[in-house]
Amino acid sequence: MAFLSKLIPKKKPRAVLIGLDGVPYTLLQQLIAKGVTPNLGRLAAAGPSHFKQMDATLPEISSVSWSSFMTGVNPAKHGIYGFMDLKPGTYQMYFPSYPHLKAETIWDRLGKRGKRSVVINLPGTYPARPHDGVLVSGFVAIDLKKAVHPPTILPALEGMGYRIDVDTSKGADADHLYRDLDETLAAREKAFDHFWKNEDWDLFVAIITGTDRLQHFQWHAAENEADPDHARAMAFYAKADAVVGRLLERLGEQDLCLLMSDHGFCGIKSEVYVNRHLVNAGYLSWEKDPPDSFADIAAGSRAFALDPSRIYIHRKGRYPKGTVEHDDVARLKHELKDLFLALEHEGHKVIQDVFFPEQIYEGPEFDKAPDLVLLTNDGYDLKGNIKRPEVFGRTHFTGMHTRHDAFLLGTRPLPEKRPHIEDVPGLLLAHLL
Repeated sequence: MAFLSKLIPKKKPRAVLIGLDGVPYTLLQQLIAKGVTPNLGRLAAAGPSHFKQMDATLPEISSVSWSSFMTGVNPAKHGIYGFMDLKPGTYQMYFPSYPHLKAETIWDRLGKRGKRSVVINLPGTYPARPHDGVLVSGFVAIDLKKAVHPPTILPALEGMGYRIDVDTSKGADADHLYRDLDETLAAREKAFDHFWKNEDWDLFVAIITGTDRLQHFQWHAAENEADPDHARAMAFYAKADAVVGRLLERLGEQDLCLLMSDHGFCGIKSEVYVNRHLVNAGYLSWEKDPPDSFADIAAGSRAFALDPSRIYIHRKGRYPKGTVEHDDVARLKHELKDLFLALEHEGHKVIQDVFFPEQIYEGPEFDKAPDLVLLTNDGYDLKGNIKRPEVFGRTHFTGMHTRHDAFLLGTRPLPEKRPHIEDVPGLLLAHLL
């Protein structure tokens, strides 16, 4: 028998990354304790060496966090600082997407070593581009035909009724949202199952984004047992856990599986309209108020904000109407830092910290970095909206992102230090290369 075992080739080690978008470590602890997510609970039962709280990249939004996950580097190296940006030298908005990513992804590196990757529903990967394996783009993907590589997989996805995302325009309708979440998750699992079975892969990335959607619209239901929709929220977490469980059952002894979220979550006390605060403090003005777009910024403006927490100095030479001289930038940055650290709402400090870019970013794309990045205290959801007439307000959203409460869970022990999302690809690569 020992002789025969030498003749039978061992299965190659594979790696699986399962993303539960936005699920906070602290909430997951509660879900496990209540028995809502038994499959995740079995992994977490191995102890702190397998289940850790993780930090996200700033700003703590999906486009930035998932870009940091897929590359293992900070925004000054991968080039994605937010969902929307201004085109250089203009006030025209554009949506940074996969073609704007400046750093190699995990699957790019694996492809150079002859290894194949399947990547399904990862935000920030639209439009799809070729790599050695399969890609089905995630949020924000507009057209499924442009969201797939290779194109030959499109008929299979259409045949299974694949859905890119829930319809967030109807997210405030709880009945519609929960139905949409269930249907989208079921279609997502069909894709996971199909490509798991039909592709020869070394890395499999499977992202569930419904958790993030649920928490934005129904955080109150997720955290409050007395809420009428609490049972429905728990049922969706249980269904997501069941999908995870069916993937875990397929792992071999040589395989590594990591599970993670791209940021944490908490309830909203108030939304904070950063540009209106800048207007009220005299740092921003508009040629007409409310403005139609950033093209209506007045020449005397000294700073403005882009979603969700990025402050830019209105510099001369960088922006068409910019008037702030280079020699005034450093002083102005400190003024703005003091302005935001002093901001309060109902006696509570809104901003926990203000970072200058050199404190958190390093790389060849550093010149695109914001001049300040704000980090809020939990409950204060920063918005770059330019039309709101007030500083504090509420919309239909009840949950917001946090930097500090993502999670990382592994089938094997994790490094002792507190993980950062930029560390995750290194763990996968170390197992595969």
